[in-house]
Amino acid sequence: MSNPTPAKLVILISGRGSNMQSIVNAIQADKLNAEVAAVISNRPDAAGLDFARDAGITSETLDHKNFASREAFDQQLMDLIDKFEPNYVVLAGFMRILSAAFVQHYANRLINIHPSLLPKFKGMHTHKRAIEAGESEHGASVHFVTEELDAGPVILQAKVPVLEADTEETLAARVLVEEHKLYPDALRLLIEQHQS
Repeated sequence: MSNPTPAKLVILISGRGSNMQSIVNAIQADKLNAEVAAVISNRPDAAGLDFARDAGITSETLDHKNFASREAFDQQLMDLIDKFEPNYVVLAGFMRILSAAFVQHYANRLINIHPSLLPKFKGMHTHKRAIEAGESEHGASVHFVTEELDAGPVILQAKVPVLEADTEETLAARVLVEEHKLYPDALRLLIEQHQS
């Protein structure tokens, strides 16, 4: 039986793109039947762009500061993404709230990773909030993006214990290790379901 065609991904980043790197590494290790058609950043100085270029991946920058409105930026971003005809648009540390039109355009194809066990701790400062709430476990969730922030259906989660001595930084570091395994695993699950 021949292998199904690899799923095409466009990955959006704003910073170092460590989750993007984990996805690229999984593809290169033949652990994920996908190809990264492009990496796009809203910040020209994003360190992840260098990694993408070094890996031979098309890298694009669309600086949100050059647009008068969120909607204008999102429209231009959609036009750019659609040139690559992706099966999935993968948010990997993309620090922008996306407009309803953007989310609807990629309904059921827009994926994000969030550093908490959703539905707990939507939004920012999740590690600090988990410690303050006295949680015994914390983690990360890969989910579909819907118009409501961090509220889309969860695809896969990874858990870590919250230790008594944990600080926001130590907990974040342990969660990030799991994120790097979780994101490729969740994409694999999605792609295999879609291809079967």
